[in-house]
Amino acid sequence: MASTSVGEEDGTLSVAQDDSEKAARRRKRAAVADREAIAYLRQADPVLAELIDARPDFRPRAWLDELPPLDAFGTLIFQVAGQQLSVKATRTILSRLEAHFGGRLPSPEELLKTDPQVIRDSGLSFRKGATIRALAERFVDGRLSDEAFARMTDDEVEATLTEVPGIGPWTAHGFLLVALDRPDVFLPGDIALRRAIQRAYGFDHVPSEDELTEITDRWRPYRSLAVSYLFASEYDGGP
Repeated sequence: MASTSVGEEDGTLSVAQDDSEKAARRRKRAAVADREAIAYLRQADPVLAELIDARPDFRPRAWLDELPPLDAFGTLIFQVAGQQLSVKATRTILSRLEAHFGGRLPSPEELLKTDPQVIRDSGLSFRKGATIRALAERFVDGRLSDEAFARMTDDEVEATLTEVPGIGPWTAHGFLLVALDRPDVFLPGDIALRRAIQRAYGFDHVPSEDELTEITDRWRPYRSLAVSYLFASEYDGGP
């Protein structure tokens, strides 16, 4: 999640359509928050219960509808681009990148064949461009893949990604949320999330790591859904 701190010729269209259809199916399945998870969180945390009750038809992944279909590499482009930027600014960068690649994000192979200045012109810094190229190299040589990530535990995903220069825990945790839809992920380094927790729980300061742990441990094993409700409370103007 981005926040302050996710072919050739005729084959291209077919692959793009397949990716879009898969993404649409994933979003439809995940459209409404899981009832079991909602019931658990409501019972575990009265503050979250208020946020939940204020959003009876909550769709935790609805914001992804505003982004292009994202595979693992596309999600990493989104996450790297979004480091220290708002979602709005990140979407602008993605739109510029898409304009260079026929209305879609580049594949790893395409990115490696592209002049790095094209990536810079999209709004990515030199460092972020280098990180994305390092990721592309790993996808091309087989060290990274959608299939490999799907088989990994959360800890394995984080360890694998943070080996890449420019990838830290915030980016890895965002990837777990956006690309893999893992149910028990928290973003302790996300400033917007800390602000949301500060406001919802009545802190007069940005909560410390220990204070965050005390609050978020009660959300396990559904921390991802709790995070989604808190982001919603920060951005939708509701309670």
